[in-house]
Amino acid sequence: MIRWAVGAMCILTTGLAAAATFEFVGTAQSIDSQKELYEERHQVTGNCSETGFEPREHSVTYHKGSDDRRFAFKTLQYGEHPSRPRVDFSQPDFGESLEISYPDSTQLIVDWQTPVESPRRFRVSYDNRLVVDAGFDQFVRANWQDVTAGKSIPFRFLAPTRGDHYGFVLEPAPNTMIDADVAVQIRPTSLVLRFLVDPIILGYNQNGALTHYQGLTNIRANRETNYTALLRYRITQYPGCDLTL
Repeated sequence: MIRWAVGAMCILTTGLAAAATFEFVGTAQSIDSQKELYEERHQVTGNCSETGFEPREHSVTYHKGSDDRRFAFKTLQYGEHPSRPRVDFSQPDFGESLEISYPDSTQLIVDWQTPVESPRRFRVSYDNRLVVDAGFDQFVRANWQDVTAGKSIPFRFLAPTRGDHYGFVLEPAPNTMIDADVAVQIRPTSLVLRFLVDPIILGYNQNGALTHYQGLTNIRANRETNYTALLRYRITQYPGCDLTL
């Protein structure tokens, strides 16, 4: 935290936001075989202000194979609500794309080109409890004091390909094998969903940067199923201010 003190002091003194970039790389491996599956390369641009790092745009490229082929990409625009980004995702190998947009403050639209069916569109009503896609990362950091105190935080999580959202809780991860400074899990609150959806395990370092993700991913193993994987992240560039509130 000390490494950013000078930059933070300048921001507090001037009252101006400064452009900043946060970069990290994730390596995905099979949980069962530990085989390396693919690599994610993240770049988040935004501003450093009095409240810390404010993300604006987040780009992810996905690579695999000895030729480092890019096989998918995603762009997120955070806007006014970091936990509910606008999403543009494409997986050309399977002819799949997914877009999430917000025509107003109470409804969102999901446009999904599936790998096996005709395009589908969902219009979904929501409120301020909703978290969308990688917005879970911003949600954790926005609640960092409660997270590190071991508190449970309820929220709604969007299942875009189902055109609905469901009750989840962010809570300490019990008996996790993830070697992280802070380990939490995201699990459904519905008894029925608990039998269908395994918890997502997240690991963070003391600076509030994501270091581990274990669970279902948005990357397809085939046309019917997505990979369930363990991702380990390494930070290649921090913004010049705190990540957490």
